[in-house]
Amino acid sequence: MMSRWIVLVLAVVCMQQVAVAQAKRAFSYNEEHFLLDGKPFQMISGEIHYPRVPRQAWRHRLKMAKAMGLNTIGTYVFWNVHEPQKGVYDFSGNNDIAAFVKMAKEEGLWVILRPSPYVCAEWEFGGYPYWLQNIQGLKVRSTEPQYLQAYKNYIHQVGKQLAPYLINHGGNILLVQLENEYGSYGSDKEYLKINQQLFVEAGFDCLLYTCDPAKDVAKGYLPGLLPAVNGLDKPEQIKTLVRKYNNGKGPFFVAEWYPAWFDWWGVQHHTVKAENYANQLDNLLAAGMSVNMYMFHGGTTRGFMNGANCYDTGFYEPQVSSYDYDAPLDEAGNATPKFMLFRNAIQKNLPAGQELPAVPVAKPAIAIPAISFQQVADIFSVLPKPVQARHPLTFEALNQPYGFVLYRTQQTGGRKGMLSIKELRDYGIVMINGKRVGVLDRRLKQDSLLVDLPAGKVTIDILVENLGRINFGPNLLKNEKGITSRVSFNGQELTGWQMYSLPFDNINKLSINGSKAATEVPVVKKAVFNLSHTGDTYLDMRQWGKGCVWINGHHLGRYWSIGPQQTLYVPAEWLRKGSNEVVVLELLATRQNTLNSLDKPILDVLTP
Repeated sequence: MMSRWIVLVLAVVCMQQVAVAQAKRAFSYNEEHFLLDGKPFQMISGEIHYPRVPRQAWRHRLKMAKAMGLNTIGTYVFWNVHEPQKGVYDFSGNNDIAAFVKMAKEEGLWVILRPSPYVCAEWEFGGYPYWLQNIQGLKVRSTEPQYLQAYKNYIHQVGKQLAPYLINHGGNILLVQLENEYGSYGSDKEYLKINQQLFVEAGFDCLLYTCDPAKDVAKGYLPGLLPAVNGLDKPEQIKTLVRKYNNGKGPFFVAEWYPAWFDWWGVQHHTVKAENYANQLDNLLAAGMSVNMYMFHGGTTRGFMNGANCYDTGFYEPQVSSYDYDAPLDEAGNATPKFMLFRNAIQKNLPAGQELPAVPVAKPAIAIPAISFQQVADIFSVLPKPVQARHPLTFEALNQPYGFVLYRTQQTGGRKGMLSIKELRDYGIVMINGKRVGVLDRRLKQDSLLVDLPAGKVTIDILVENLGRINFGPNLLKNEKGITSRVSFNGQELTGWQMYSLPFDNINKLSINGSKAATEVPVVKKAVFNLSHTGDTYLDMRQWGKGCVWINGHHLGRYWSIGPQQTLYVPAEWLRKGSNEVVVLELLATRQNTLNSLDKPILDVLTP
């Protein structure tokens, strides 16, 4: 009996010693290298964004990262995901960032955390929650007090979730990024110092760093913190730049190394020659650089969370739902030829005798038999109670983050003229007495339409879609959605409006009971289909016009015939054996009634 107690005591002591050892792990750096527990450590990292991957698939993607040779994962933290309404926080389900970090540790991966309230990331409003725009006078990325208070409230909530997983607390978070490419936006060092203070107060008592494109490092770095550089691939340039702003010292970290690029509506899918980038990766690793590739795996920007570029008032470029990015791991999480070339480059630079795990086999993909829709409802049959006002109200004024708003006014007809919408954001379908008469598209700088108002009382409906708030550039504060100014007919302002909010945030609440397809106005269609087995699939939207699709309540994203995205990826994790439900919101091709699927994606431009 005594020997058992001795064994038990020794086991407890051993466990305590292991726990202490874990808690005392340290990450630092000297003049040339990052140091993990005092020894040189090279981060070979790849970016994955947890909201862009179904939670059930996180572990698979992390295993794929390990198989390519990554030892670290980078991720942003998304404010509008975690505080969708002021003071309402959500760290559950697919938003459970702490679970993602813990899972990375279980798979033997370190984490680079990027919790700046601004993320860019081709994400709606650059990650800012829409409701910030309802606080009069608030100015993002500034020392304006209301912004700093909202920022503080949020970052403290993030700290509660993630500070326990810092390496100096026994976790696997090595580095935490302060702000995000701030030098591309401003140069206020006092603002950056406040960022640092807020991070420390929130519990991030660890190594902090800044990251900026090469041309903006001078404006975006904060003296005393490590300056990382984005977009460079030549080791000597990287060393020269970092030393310039880090007292002549390293280490050298390319915080965003781009193996490809993202897509926006109406352009060709972006691809690059993988061999060239594999050589770049080889050169960087051979020179001892630490690298975070953006993206290793892009995934999908679900729902209405895509952003838009708008560097000036001359153009507007909303991004597609697919965040395939021509990344080493494709949208579905399968290895690409680029993955294998990068894996070879990484293996070449590992210590002798260190072998990488085997690459998991590709996930099975299926093509679902053609689906026909029997249940249909036109947009007018699903309208909620309206809000009335003399002038049109923006999405923000209606406290509506995303989706659509139908604007209605009744006017006297018997006249023809120009219907003009000043500052339409972003896409409007104009209907007269229940019939579509035209479309206005902000991308094409369209704001006016010649219409004929028949005699008598005329109902003018304008269904406006928020195509995504600006996520990069100087126009972050010009992000209101809907009809943001006025509507006029032949120069005379139209007043007396009803606004119907259509956020489509819970498709299961929508009543879709009709059986006759409407042909003049947008429609919502629902169908049930059965599966004997599941697998990844891609809905073929080439015969459809423009809209969104839901599978079993999951919002897959947007589609649009102008491309380049022509399919919508459906993760196997969201399908089930037996009965499944699909809902389509179609804005233009309302007669289309058959939905097909493929076992591979189509990313191209089919129409000008």
